[in-house]
Amino acid sequence: MIRIFTGDDRVRAGQEIKKLLGESYEVIDCADLTIKDLTPIFKGATLFDSHRKILLRDFTTNSSIFPELPKFLDTKHDVILLETKLDKRTATYKEIKDKIEIKEFKLPQRVDFREVYNIFNVAKKDGKKAVEMLKKIESDEDPIRFTGLLVSQALKDYQKNQGTKEKQVLGDLSKLDIRLKSTKIAPWLLVESFLLKLS
Repeated sequence: MIRIFTGDDRVRAGQEIKKLLGESYEVIDCADLTIKDLTPIFKGATLFDSHRKILLRDFTTNSSIFPELPKFLDTKHDVILLETKLDKRTATYKEIKDKIEIKEFKLPQRVDFREVYNIFNVAKKDGKKAVEMLKKIESDEDPIRFTGLLVSQALKDYQKNQGTKEKQVLGDLSKLDIRLKSTKIAPWLLVESFLLKLS
């Protein structure tokens, strides 16, 4: 079986590789591979084992071998291609994308502080709209970090106007923070629930 792992979060990709391949596997850098190297890799056995576990680094960036990949999709070995970037415009990618598992491991992007401020302000008037705004950035953000940014906005509100509503919001955010770190409920559901209640 062949899988492709791509993206800049090498730590999470590495954890998944160990989960699938175990602690012992072959690692091959593909920068200098040629077409004649592919059959021994995908079809060949070793002296000790007919079933191999192989990690191929930067296979798709080698333009001489990547187009050959579809010929080896039936390999009996466990093979993972670890790529920093994967060009989805290539004919080869289009040919294999529905035939093998392709998984992207992206580092969370820092959300623009102004975007968090906008979501917080909208939530005070219209929780549903704030949740819609949040859904657009959830895949690129960490819920605990996002909640920390909400707390900073709530503290600014409290400094301006130390009213009952502002105190209540800080209390609710404190409870949200504890629940995010202690419950098995999907974290974004908890954040969305907070935004809906805020209005």
